[in-house]
Amino acid sequence: MSLYTREAIIQHFKNPQNYGQIKNPDIKIKHHNPLCGDEQEWFFVFNKSKEKEKWTVKDVKFTGSGCAISTASASILSEYIKGKTIADIQKIQTSDILNMMDLDNLSSNRIKCANLPLDTIKKAIKNI
Repeated sequence: MSLYTREAIIQHFKNPQNYGQIKNPDIKIKHHNPLCGDEQEWFFVFNKSKEKEKWTVKDVKFTGSGCAISTASASILSEYIKGKTIADIQKIQTSDILNMMDLDNLSSNRIKCANLPLDTIKKAIKNI
């Protein structure tokens, strides 16, 4: 079931949530989609515990340039992962993003746009 209407997706593109940088983040990572040129840089601050899988996202921000789908996906995911543990984030799948955004009939290239933020987030948490 979609959490966002098409109009909400457009609003996430025009006014993305959590857009910006964090000074002194725990993790900073850049990633891009070579097929279309979309690029994003993500910044994370965690509430840490002894077990890294139990770290929770305290704050997250992103910057970059890209199409409406990648920017809206980044905005939506940045909101979604706040307060989530590393273990929770590792379970998020491309299908979850597409379902949240009600984007079930995208071409494979456009799916890569929607998935760019998730790829970046998962790459970042692997580096912890």
